[in-house]
Amino acid sequence: MVVSLKAPATTSAGTTTSSPDVQEKVAAIVSDIRTRGDQAVREYSEKFDNWQPESFRLSAEQIDEIIARVPQQVIDDIEFVQQQVRNFAERQLASMQEFEVETLPGVHLGQKHIPVSAAGAYVPGGRYPLLASAHMTILTAKTAGVPRVVACTPPIRGEVPDATVAAMHLAGADEIYLLGGVQAVVSMALGTETIAPVDMLAGPGNAFVAEAKRQLFGEIGIDLFAGPTEVLIVADETADPFVVAVDLLSQAEHGPDSPAVLITTSEELGRSVLQHVDELLPEMPTRDNAEAAWRDHGEVHVVENLGAAYELADTYASEHVQILTAQPREALEKMRNYGALFLGEGTCVSYGDKVIGTNHVLPTRGAARYTGGLWVGKYLKTVTYQEVTDPASSAQLGEVCGRAARVELFEGHARSGDVRAAKFGGAELPWAPNAFARS
Repeated sequence: MVVSLKAPATTSAGTTTSSPDVQEKVAAIVSDIRTRGDQAVREYSEKFDNWQPESFRLSAEQIDEIIARVPQQVIDDIEFVQQQVRNFAERQLASMQEFEVETLPGVHLGQKHIPVSAAGAYVPGGRYPLLASAHMTILTAKTAGVPRVVACTPPIRGEVPDATVAAMHLAGADEIYLLGGVQAVVSMALGTETIAPVDMLAGPGNAFVAEAKRQLFGEIGIDLFAGPTEVLIVADETADPFVVAVDLLSQAEHGPDSPAVLITTSEELGRSVLQHVDELLPEMPTRDNAEAAWRDHGEVHVVENLGAAYELADTYASEHVQILTAQPREALEKMRNYGALFLGEGTCVSYGDKVIGTNHVLPTRGAARYTGGLWVGKYLKTVTYQEVTDPASSAQLGEVCGRAARVELFEGHARSGDVRAAKFGGAELPWAPNAFARS
């Protein structure tokens, strides 16, 4: 039985498509940039960001000047965080094994990983300069071996976001553009007179950026269909209600449509968390987002035991799941649906967002039921190759291929097999009895 101490006021955050108005506006921008290229990009940059420099791309000299303005402590912290991201991405890459195996005499089958040729990274700006997104998208792509990484970030209130540019450069971006919103995403995806197109796009953004990626998917690859940030906490009676409340609000501040859910085995803890949230919210600098998110999308549910808690949590398939229980590692065995799991009071979702090294580009809106988040493997094409060097094996495969293809009424496929069965095994070729005699 589930007892709800707080239910969401609305469920709109769980929708999987953009509003018709957003879809229409994005489609118009995509079409315009497809037709008019750089001129359209300039007009949209001026309209939406009041930004129309001589060149959107930053030169090496401009980047050096920008980095010189960033405090050394900020640079040191960026380098520390990027090393954590790089360490984990390199371990992920090492786990992806290329191989070749001989399945029959002379039948060699192999697998290899090829990085995409060019990737685009969108690093959001707006109210918050999300420089951590540079680590997650650019650095991960470079670790995967992508030779060309293009990165875009918007100016913030008409000014250069120095720390974000520093993070993009230190992460290894090959081209950096001060360009934001839909116009940035479309420029990278389709290319313009001054920006060569990429093969895939990664990075979070607002509803318009997400919709642009959705509309362009197919022409290019993308990381994920992103929605509002989500957090779900599973807690038992051993959890600190103050910590739970702080962690819920830490993610609610992302935006007014960010779900924040608590599932607990303790009604006393649940009520205490509600009280702490009420006390914390009025003093939060990001109250305008956090308060709306908690009011409309906050939930607190009490269940009978942890088994029921894990079962209920899996139905949400939340982007971030935090486990604040006496035995947090139990969730590794009990849960299946989450973007990332944060175990115990010593860690938190904010670590994953900012510093710990795992990637923070994660599935939302229930997508954790079928996919994980961004990782080095997303920038790699896992391809196969085949070679048959033993004539007897080719003849055997040819005979089976002929029979299997004819069951499916694919005569052309069958004949490719027949040819090998005849040439390498001496089988008859009734549909061309003298073919090899003439060759």
